[in-house]
Amino acid sequence: MLKIDNLNVSYGAIDAVKGISLTVNDGEIVSLIGANGAGKTTTLHTITGLVPAKSGSITFDGHDLLNTPSNKIVTLGMAHIPEGRHVFTRMSVQENLEMGAYSLKDQSGLQKDLDRVFGLFPRLKERRHQLAGTLSGGEQQMLAMGRALMSHPTMILMDEPSMGLSPLMVKEIFSIITRLHDQGITVLLVEQNAKMALSIADRAYVLETGRITMQGDADDLLHDEKVRKAYLGA
Repeated sequence: MLKIDNLNVSYGAIDAVKGISLTVNDGEIVSLIGANGAGKTTTLHTITGLVPAKSGSITFDGHDLLNTPSNKIVTLGMAHIPEGRHVFTRMSVQENLEMGAYSLKDQSGLQKDLDRVFGLFPRLKERRHQLAGTLSGGEQQMLAMGRALMSHPTMILMDEPSMGLSPLMVKEIFSIITRLHDQGITVLLVEQNAKMALSIADRAYVLETGRITMQGDADDLLHDEKVRKAYLGA
């Protein structure tokens, strides 16, 4: 579904991503874990066209993403939930969700899509007319996820969905990610909470200072001594 081959990304003289290669197969949850500054967010931004690549290739369902404008990538079935959520704070919850459907040529199913999102996130339905900026952090994360779903994605990129949330809310968000996966959505998950990320993933990659240093079955990495010492506090 998604294939990255020998990707290099630089910010001026700083090499942020150094020749990484990874794949995400249809129907998988794949986690990309690593410390701050490892290049995780840069990788997602390059996939969705927000940051240009220096070299390498990225393909999604046969489409060359490096030569596809970022506003067209969403029409291919890929949605990006950014770090920090970035909801439209002065718009209502429902208006935020409707913005997520802007790329759909056929808007006739908008109410059905809203009902689907409200079914997944009952709290958003209760607050549908509330300004997004007045929501809690967890509710804003739900809204960002709901907004992404409105574009009918086959794959979602999630960047640090647990950031700044309480342990109880983190569990709820990861439960929702699993439910989305069960509905057939493929997920590439960037997350510093390695234990939670590995617990729901099929496979995972470890990114350190722009390079992939480990990869494999998520459960194997969860019990790997090096990963435990570096990322799980063991």
